[in-house]
Amino acid sequence: MPVIAIIGAQWGDEGKGKVVDLLAQKARVVVRFSGGDNAGHSVVNPYGEFGLHLVPSGIFSSQVVCIIGNGVVINPGVLIGEIEQLNQRGVDTSRLFISDRANLIMPYHILLDGLEEEARGGKALGTTRKGVGPAFADKAARLGIRTGDFLDREALLERLRSIIDYKNIILTKIYGVSPLSLDEVYAQYCQYAERLAPYIRETAIMLEEALSRGELVLLEGAQGTLLDPDFGTYPYTTSSSPLAGGGCLGAGLSPTRLTRILGVFKAYCTRVGGGPMPTELKDETGDLIRERAHEYGTTTGRPRRCGWFDAVAARFSTRINGFTGAAITRLDILDILPRLKICVAYQLDGQKIDYFPGNVAALARCQPVYEELPGWQAPTSDIRNYDQLPLEARQYVARLEELIACPVNLICVGPEREQTIHKTPIL
Repeated sequence: MPVIAIIGAQWGDEGKGKVVDLLAQKARVVVRFSGGDNAGHSVVNPYGEFGLHLVPSGIFSSQVVCIIGNGVVINPGVLIGEIEQLNQRGVDTSRLFISDRANLIMPYHILLDGLEEEARGGKALGTTRKGVGPAFADKAARLGIRTGDFLDREALLERLRSIIDYKNIILTKIYGVSPLSLDEVYAQYCQYAERLAPYIRETAIMLEEALSRGELVLLEGAQGTLLDPDFGTYPYTTSSSPLAGGGCLGAGLSPTRLTRILGVFKAYCTRVGGGPMPTELKDETGDLIRERAHEYGTTTGRPRRCGWFDAVAARFSTRINGFTGAAITRLDILDILPRLKICVAYQLDGQKIDYFPGNVAALARCQPVYEELPGWQAPTSDIRNYDQLPLEARQYVARLEELIACPVNLICVGPEREQTIHKTPIL
């Protein structure tokens, strides 16, 4: 009964969607366990090119049951739109299910997300303003509304009445904006309930039954380790845990069920939004990587900040997740570069360190210490065998493998499912 967690090992956007889509061909269940529609997974396969935000990336494999777990916050309008778009393109969503414990994003969450960001001014966190943070805040404050509430309209109305009264005080008295109408919000969410009720289940039981049959389960992470609210660059983080431990909590599984934990790393680094990024390249090389890789957010379209591979952060990510293997994505983007750099340590206030500081102000002062390697300056996108990679490309991968302290299982040399090199077995 294997369970493989697919975890973003950097600041998100590492290519988890492609890896899940690839591995889902052998799986029976794929569970999205964290985040909301602020996360976007790009998938290119025989169906075409897709940008998924809530539906798990295993939806394209006909034998896979896809679950949106209790650890996700769901904007029902966005989810319905995504389901309809998939159906229009010939993708069957009858195998999609939603945990009855997943919290809902409400209109006041979206309003407050934007208002709070504007109030921060120059210290804005760079959120997507989709209401994800406020929804998770309400979940922790026990003010959330869950998908299971869709199944009892009377209880939904009573819960919504008290919450909207409270939220309207904040909207009108603090931010000076118009209050929300209880009747309008209730009517809209009853429409959502009508559409989504057939998908809502006690999904933890479904998972337990799949494992009892010995079926392969994939846990699909969103965002990346360095955005974790405990271990990431706080406060420039997301609002739910993208770590392997968060996968168990957000799916409804015991940690003892985890068989393998696959960390997904880009061959370089990217980041969206505010917060320190020690290896960021604010030069022609950074621009070249961005344009060559089309590094723009799947969800927002915002340009991503690009930089060299940060092995200090990577080792930290391996340690707190316990990666049993790694996938290196976008190796082909580096094909044209004559020289490559890897950050192997930091200089902090005149001292060389080899750890990832927990204090964001200290991390912002860190300067990268680079190791330089030769580039290969040859195309790799058509290569499927590791031994056929240019020597310099193999040397680069071997050095990353040594620095991140776990074996590399997969190397991606393009966005399509087939553009993958299987270096060593995952299971």
